Amino acid sequence: MSEEPRASFGGKLSVILVAAGSAIGLGALWRFPYIAGKHGGAAFLLVFLLSVLVVGIPAMLAEFAVGRRTNKNAVGAFRSLSKRWSWLGYSGVLGALLISGYYYLIAGWSLEYFVNSLTGGMFSSDIPFKEQFDSFQGSWRPMIYGVVFILMTHFIVARGVEKGIEKAAKIMMPALFVILIVMAVRVAFMPGAAEGYKFFFSCDFAEAFKVDTIMMAIGQAFFSLSVGMGCMVTYASYFKKNNNLVSTSLNVSLLTLAVSVLAGLVIFPAVFSVPGLEPSEGPSLVFITLPEIFKGMPLPSLWSAIFFMLVILASLTSTISFHEVLTAYAAEEFKISRKSGALATTVISIALSAVTFFGLFGIDFFDLFDNVTANMLMPLGAMFTCIFVMWFMKKGFMREEITNYGQSNNRVVGVLLFMLRFITPILIFYIFIKNFL
Repeated sequence: MSEEPRASFGGKLSVILVAAGSAIGLGALWRFPYIAGKHGGAAFLLVFLLSVLVVGIPAMLAEFAVGRRTNKNAVGAFRSLSKRWSWLGYSGVLGALLISGYYYLIAGWSLEYFVNSLTGGMFSSDIPFKEQFDSFQGSWRPMIYGVVFILMTHFIVARGVEKGIEKAAKIMMPALFVILIVMAVRVAFMPGAAEGYKFFFSCDFAEAFKVDTIMMAIGQAFFSLSVGMGCMVTYASYFKKNNNLVSTSLNVSLLTLAVSVLAGLVIFPAVFSVPGLEPSEGPSLVFITLPEIFKGMPLPSLWSAIFFMLVILASLTSTISFHEVLTAYAAEEFKISRKSGALATTVISIALSAVTFFGLFGIDFFDLFDNVTANMLMPLGAMFTCIFVMWFMKKGFMREEITNYGQSNNRVVGVLLFMLRFITPILIFYIFIKNFL
């Protein structure tokens, strides 16, 4: 079958929105607030910002350069540059595949809570929210909603790069910010909100520079930017040659940071408005603690539905990205149509989600897939990509890419190249060793 013409994203804004959509997901909305809550609020925010600059942006630039230079899927990109390094592309595809095994199920939780909010069922019952959540987890509904989420993602990806992914990003990303701002304004008028702001923005420098805080901040910055699993390589393969990679990576990072901060401005004032709740509640913060807060608001079903629509949008922008990694790989490597590649990805995603949900041989696939991707494939993928572009590619490869062949050369280039060559891979390796131990 003849190859289909390769698509490309439209303007610079489209590139930023699509890449930011890949980076912004559940990690920014529910992981960042409770991690920040455990590590001193603003203290964590400060170190997180520094980590994005030192680790996140250089690693993202390395993946952008590989993708744009080759205009191929993750595997094809590394193979075309060096056959000996094609394994790095396979690592990214494997990471996207394993994430598909559990991420859709978590994303499906937000669909359940959105539907229950609209119907009023969540707040009409006297059953505690913890018991409601446990009952939901013990039923078939997580699998059903997970499949629905997979089909939603499939519909967008199958429509193509411009009509599907790009168009969806232009709608969902502005909607995500609007909903976050609306929620932030609403909780600002709740009693106790001032304490939440004080917690979030009062910086304890002693806490900020503890080893544990630094490690968690670097890890959060690294994982929140979707590097190390082929997403940014694949998306960059649709970039035009005049896209400025430095400004794109900076804007994507700033948008991710903005969402994380806005999430904090929603979560912390809300939590401090209810006596007895703690900002470090953990993953249950979104699905158990926040409904308790909404219950005390006027029109609780409305505000709950708005919030979980926000979670759905953030989840969908991420699921689109790793579905696209697998779709592009299948279509280009096996010489099939894009729609066939998307269908194959969807079928595999449903199968993996079923294995995770129902279990097999007594193995907890949820934790297995999460640990393998988060603690092994993603950090190693990002680290070796930095090493590859700086130590094994021809001299000047990265300088050519991040300056658009000399058109945008400036003093920042030298700093970025130094970080890519030394600082970023060393820090990522340190994170990997700590997580492994």
